Amino acid sequence: MNTENKKVRIIIDSAADLKEEIRDKFTILPMKICFGDTEYTSGVDIDNTQFYEKLIESDELPVTSQIKPFDYKEAFDEAEAAGESVVVIALSSKLSGTYQSAVMASSESKAEVYVVDSLNVAIGIGILAEYALELKEKGMSAKDIADALEKEKGRVRVVALLNTLEYLKKGGRISRATAFAGELMSIKPVVAISDGEVKMLGKARGSRQGNNLLVKEIEAAGGVDFKKPLLLGYAGLSDAMLDKYVEDSHELWEPYGKRPEKSIIGSVVGTHIGPGAIAVAFFSKEA
Repeated sequence: MNTENKKVRIIIDSAADLKEEIRDKFTILPMKICFGDTEYTSGVDIDNTQFYEKLIESDELPVTSQIKPFDYKEAFDEAEAAGESVVVIALSSKLSGTYQSAVMASSESKAEVYVVDSLNVAIGIGILAEYALELKEKGMSAKDIADALEKEKGRVRVVALLNTLEYLKKGGRISRATAFAGELMSIKPVVAISDGEVKMLGKARGSRQGNNLLVKEIEAAGGVDFKKPLLLGYAGLSDAMLDKYVEDSHELWEPYGKRPEKSIIGSVVGTHIGPGAIAVAFFSKEA
């Protein structure tokens, strides 16, 4: 079959956070989440709201597992049987072995598969996937979509403001003393995804200063390319902090012409940042 005429299937995993209205446009492979001895399948027998309820109640952090090569191969073989080529957009290879699982499975399948290392997480993968969907709907082939993603993924920026240091402490990222002192002073860390890894950008005292720092970091990243997908994210059971941020930084979004859409941040990232965090994912302007 001429690969140019093949339909395209876009495969992501449950580490990606998307706008709800486009979720059914993708094949989403679910990750496993373990709270103690109890295992759940993300999006199947536990949703994001239930995850945060359990996270808040639990003394220990849950453990998430990567997608196995077998799961990818099953999805690839299904696509091949349907006469489809595949674009995989994987969780950053620097944070998970999911990308390597997809590469391994692609070598064992007869399907035409292109695996893209997103070098990102959560809503960062989400806007890259949304961009891929736009290209698919324009009729582009899987290869051309994958090539475009490789070219543009370096422009994807994710900046987040954490509401608490508690989950960084539980995960061993900071000491108990540092977390205690930070909570006393209402320290709100600002982090970003840089070259596929989580980087600390700064610390703010209180939410208002944190919101201001978020705006400054977006401007420092080169500004927002409003022609590309844009998504806001929140962690936890309420999006009130995110709504407050949008109100406080309304000048930033005025060129967009509408209120940015939002998504709840799932378990893979939510485990480490805890409830109350807010994040922005965007394509930076081209130089």
